[in-house]
Amino acid sequence: MSGRRRIVGLHAVQAALEHTPDKVVTAWLDVQRADQRILKLRTELERLGVSVQAAHRKQLDQLSEGRNHQGAIVEVELPRELGESALRDALDSADSRAFFLVLDHVQDPHNLGACLRSADAAGVQGVIVTKDQSVGITPTVSKIASGAAETVPLYQVTNLARALGWLKDAGIWLAGAAGEAEKSVYETDLNLPLAIVVGAEGKGLRRLTRESCDFLVKIPMLGQVESLNLSVATGILLFEAVRQRSRR
Repeated sequence: MSGRRRIVGLHAVQAALEHTPDKVVTAWLDVQRADQRILKLRTELERLGVSVQAAHRKQLDQLSEGRNHQGAIVEVELPRELGESALRDALDSADSRAFFLVLDHVQDPHNLGACLRSADAAGVQGVIVTKDQSVGITPTVSKIASGAAETVPLYQVTNLARALGWLKDAGIWLAGAAGEAEKSVYETDLNLPLAIVVGAEGKGLRRLTRESCDFLVKIPMLGQVESLNLSVATGILLFEAVRQRSRR
């Protein structure tokens, strides 16, 4: 999905220039600031050929929609989702440290953005979603992801069961998240080439997706609620895998 979004604040702007400089289209810098950080940023933007506009604080406040801009805003093109051929290429180089996240029909942009952010923090090498009945990269997803949409590859596939077969062929184990699973994630060995598979909000894993998984895991629930928000559950699963794999 094409589009643009604004990145606000010195740290976020600098991260955009480091990770996706080719996506930066326009910049606005505080005309009243002449400190070293702003001057360095201006030099880098001009080196990249980005149009830099001097702006007063009131204009920056409007452009940032009230967020803390620190005198720096850039507009960037949204990253594009990758296709099946790119996924196959990534799997060709998969090794014993392979780590993927699979989201089955996740439609809430806030959940996808939060999952991308957690995936980046956990060192996930790619997130796989279905092309239909799933949200792609939108301005909301990119904003919630806080830069992770630009750093974590998002692969769209037309047939998820087939794509899961490709993961298996690459030696990657599929751990499906299911509340009715017999074993807790904390009792399960995740110290292996791994893809964590999470189902849609309120629906869970579809039958074919579930049947494709090598094993199922659950997060133990000790209170009265029956389930967690999808992105919260995903973060817990990812970082339990990180904890186990860091001991290798």
